[in-house]
Amino acid sequence: MANTKSAAKRARQTLKRSLRNRSVLTRLRRMQKQTRSSQVSNLEGIRGVISAIDKAAKRGIIHRNVANRRKARLNKALAAASVK
Repeated sequence: MANTKSAAKRARQTLKRSLRNRSVLTRLRRMQKQTRSSQVSNLEGIRGVISAIDKAAKRGIIHRNVANRRKARLNKALAAASVK
């Protein structure tokens, strides 16, 4: 329990922020799974996922290096799918 008004406000803000961040992370995971599960190289789908990853990194929801790693893995999977 917060002892001061400002601590109570910070607790409320943290709760709102964590719910929003969790929904963004869940959406990212779902988009990545859908893109990887599709056998056809879906260029538009991958562009959408990369855009969502960049937005999450810009907002600080995921770290910049994590975003780069996820995008690299997506591009690697796309390249492998286009070769087959």
